[in-house]
Amino acid sequence: MRILFSSAFSVLAMLLAGLAHAGVPTSGRLPLNESGVPTLAPIIEEATRGVVNISTRSRIEMRQNPLFNDPFFRRFFDIPEQPVPRESTSLGSGVIIDAKEGLIITNNHVIANATEISVTLSDNREYYAEVVGTDARTDIALLRIEADNLHALELADSDKVKVGDFVIAIGNPFGLAHTVTSGIVSAIGRGGLNAENFEDFIQTDASINPGNSGGALIDLRGRLVGVNTAILSRSGGNIGIGFAIPAYMIRAVTTQLLEYGEVKRGTLGVHVQNVTQDIARAFELESSQGALIASVVPNSPADKAGLQAGDVIVGVNGERVVRYSDLRNMIGLMRVGEKVQLEIIRDGKRQRINAVIGDPSEQGMGSESLHPALEGATFGELDESSPLFGKVKGVMVREVERGSPAARAGGVGLRAGDIITSVNRQEVTSLEDFRKLASGEGGLLLLNIRRGNTALFIAVR
Repeated sequence: MRILFSSAFSVLAMLLAGLAHAGVPTSGRLPLNESGVPTLAPIIEEATRGVVNISTRSRIEMRQNPLFNDPFFRRFFDIPEQPVPRESTSLGSGVIIDAKEGLIITNNHVIANATEISVTLSDNREYYAEVVGTDARTDIALLRIEADNLHALELADSDKVKVGDFVIAIGNPFGLAHTVTSGIVSAIGRGGLNAENFEDFIQTDASINPGNSGGALIDLRGRLVGVNTAILSRSGGNIGIGFAIPAYMIRAVTTQLLEYGEVKRGTLGVHVQNVTQDIARAFELESSQGALIASVVPNSPADKAGLQAGDVIVGVNGERVVRYSDLRNMIGLMRVGEKVQLEIIRDGKRQRINAVIGDPSEQGMGSESLHPALEGATFGELDESSPLFGKVKGVMVREVERGSPAARAGGVGLRAGDIITSVNRQEVTSLEDFRKLASGEGGLLLLNIRRGNTALFIAVR
């Protein structure tokens, strides 16, 4: 018993030390409850006012068996002419980030395809919310409600978060409103959960369950460190591995969502890869950190700035680049026209190069001179805006007009973000290759596509 008490006391002592370091207003003493026992209640009572419950309704079109298209079959079994859509509901969480404007941040997957979004505040007031903007690539959505007397959470500087920092998760797991759990930051810079997304998660062992998505991860000052977004679990329940989108990413994305309703990502125009130990030795580098430029897209911002194949990017605007995914995340959150200072290593010497983030559409190619089945699509060089850059070779589908031949190609259609790796079984490494192989007025065209973690062939005429 003595050992158990000592262990518990040690944990309490560390937590109280964290509170003292956090600068919680205590008039020189740690916060105590009415019984004189140290408590987190003052922090939580304040922060929960800024966390909301989100419920959504959506209509899902039911898939039909092809037999249902036969008029005789429909009459014989008395099947209605139009399938009845199924109504679906879901629950999640959100965080108020601007009390005056009524702005609420949540996960994109919480409100995706919703026809109705309802927000319930901590005092049980309920409002319908409008969608200001969404960004599926970071899983962030921005909502607005018309309400008075709201309480917003201050965004912390997530760049200063360290492994071991105490954090508190607030949300609505399984519909249980304003549930609070605590833990520590288990890791930072986590990624790889979804290859198509921009990920730089804060990992925590604070208990996170379904319904916590979009909720707050706060520090011991009540500031928003991140927005809870995912868990790693075989059963669907908490096993102590949860992930939150860091505050710096929330700040960058919401700024663009407010202005444009979407994120307009720019491009640098480089093909990069991680620096392995063997590559580091071959280039005579002191470490294997950084993003090695394998090639530079002609006439791209990188080309105009003077970047070269063999350069190793080790910093962006003073932030360290450890691996190529760091560069992808940093550039992916920048606006078109934004100036960026790159720190590179060239021939063993460090130097700084200034560049201007470019518009991907200006480096793209339309479908005017290509096969008729590709009409309505815009193609571009594979660059750091794609999660597959540095992993495969090909050209990227940048945009596809809804209802166009390209959107229907091969029965499955092309999608923005697809990577075309070959045409008629001939490898594609550049837009010029693609233009030569995919031109023509007709005939069979066989495209090999990489789509996220899958690959497929699309045959068009």
